[in-house]
Amino acid sequence: MAGSRLGRPTWDGGRSSGDSPGDRFEDEGEEASAVNAKGDADRTAGVDGEARGTGGASGRVRYDHTGSVVLVTGGTRGLGAGIAGAFLAAGAEVVVCARRKPEPLPEGLTFVTADVRDAADVDRLVAEVEERYGRLDTVVNNAGGSPQALLAGTSPRLHARIVELNLIAPLLVAQRAHPLLATSGGSVIMIGSSSGTRPSPGTSAYGAAKAGLHHLAACLAAEWAPRVRVNTVVVGLAETEDSADHYGGPAGVARMGAAVPAGRMARPADVAEVCLWLAVPGYVTGAEILVHGGGEIPAWRRIASGHDG
Repeated sequence: MAGSRLGRPTWDGGRSSGDSPGDRFEDEGEEASAVNAKGDADRTAGVDGEARGTGGASGRVRYDHTGSVVLVTGGTRGLGAGIAGAFLAAGAEVVVCARRKPEPLPEGLTFVTADVRDAADVDRLVAEVEERYGRLDTVVNNAGGSPQALLAGTSPRLHARIVELNLIAPLLVAQRAHPLLATSGGSVIMIGSSSGTRPSPGTSAYGAAKAGLHHLAACLAAEWAPRVRVNTVVVGLAETEDSADHYGGPAGVARMGAAVPAGRMARPADVAEVCLWLAVPGYVTGAEILVHGGGEIPAWRRIASGHDG
């Protein structure tokens, strides 16, 4: 099966509802941004066949990734867990990595201990995938995050580590995975952030690294075409298992959701569905897919309306 790729879409009548929230910094003990994926992953299960309409205007596409091998960095929690669970439910063989193995590990996932900032660890990670499966079809570079850290008065080493995790690590993983992806005609999916598209006070190094990640993806898309596609999913405010702590409880989560035109923050299933689509062989490469619910309502709207208190 070395050169074949699956992932055919099928039209389904149901709607997805996701779940997802705020990031933790991998140096603090976690690898990436956001949630408990189970229910949403189940709803993203793939079915084989050609696209066909069964649900009318309210339907959505489901995907069959049976036979594909997918690597999700930081895939043990948050957005990463949601993405890994969705690919697993769609029939893929899914490998996740983090610095520490979660307990319990969701059934069906293959776990490899790896620090994606370490080139030797990345080499070992990719080698283990090749040894176990003999192929690799999709890499989702999800590991990332940052603590709140104002630039003035904080350690230069902290900011260097943030850039290393959010920019250099995805570069290393993509570089090491490239030979396998070129053989399978596969793809790289970068999990970007709206922090890399607008000012990000308090997480300046993170925002700069994510902006660099978006540009890296565009460069690799041109460099590696047509054998390997590279795209970015730019995630806005996200709701994950850490959101209540991050935003000051359920009321804070609701307030943040109200700042999004769609009426809520992005959930892991929202991000996972885009990843399932981008992993299907096709023409799209070098794209930035915005998953932000319309962005963030600007502060001046609230001030102008007199609701700034």
